[in-house]
Amino acid sequence: MESLVRAFLNYLRVEKGLSQNTILAYGRDLKKFQAFAEVRERTLKQINRDNIVDFLTSLYRSGLDSRSVARHLVALRHFFRFAQVEGYIVEDPAASVETPKFRMRLPNHLSAEEVNRLLAQPDTGSAIGARDKAMIELLYSTGLRVSELVNLRLSDLQMESGCLRCIGKGNKERMVPMGRSAVNSIEAYLRQARQSLLAGKVSPYVFLNRFGGRMGRIGFWKKLSEYGRKAGLRLKLKPHMLRHSFATHLLERGADLRSVQLMLGHADISTTQIYTHVVKERLKEVYKQHHPRA
Repeated sequence: MESLVRAFLNYLRVEKGLSQNTILAYGRDLKKFQAFAEVRERTLKQINRDNIVDFLTSLYRSGLDSRSVARHLVALRHFFRFAQVEGYIVEDPAASVETPKFRMRLPNHLSAEEVNRLLAQPDTGSAIGARDKAMIELLYSTGLRVSELVNLRLSDLQMESGCLRCIGKGNKERMVPMGRSAVNSIEAYLRQARQSLLAGKVSPYVFLNRFGGRMGRIGFWKKLSEYGRKAGLRLKLKPHMLRHSFATHLLERGADLRSVQLMLGHADISTTQIYTHVVKERLKEVYKQHHPRA
């Protein structure tokens, strides 16, 4: 099974064009199942539906929630489908296993006032502060994933038209509009701060660390958390919360779901529909607060 897992992960990388983070997640989930099968002395061809159900049950017993268990099942479905197509097994044992039921969890997001407080934190008089202000502005203005943000290249920016080109999940390209505030912050960063960080080096990437290399996901995560604490935010700040805030604020102000889907780069509109729950909850709050007989 180990060699087939490696072949499957290589297939995801080369043929499907999935991101490295997604491939690593599939690898971790399949490694767990592989260890489970080895303990029970089941070869690839001996694995049946009951074995997969037992594996998912063991995940529940270990404390994982339904969402995490469902993610493991997705990895198994894709793996066994691959094994069947490649001729390693005759029947797919995961095909008839039902997806665990879980409640749709409302994504945490910031209010517009909290976003303003956050954006006031970076010291734009320094190169690092100017960079951080531009990154936060851009993340909130476009709803980019943090991996998309740190991988932006200078050639992806179209400052005059106020757009950027983004390569998202599955190596899919999309165009995303940038707000005026984000454009202004990026222009200010590019004028002086970026050259200061480069210190004579050359880089195709927009956002750089203090050594002149590409800014990393973890590095930005830490900076964002620090600014969130300084701003006194009620929630522990993570980059994805700005993406959630972007989508929520658009929908609250009348944007249609299809447009938000395109900007977020969701392949399926059902993924975007989680944000409609946010709007519904907000409408309920407004009703309860203002209706005399609520």
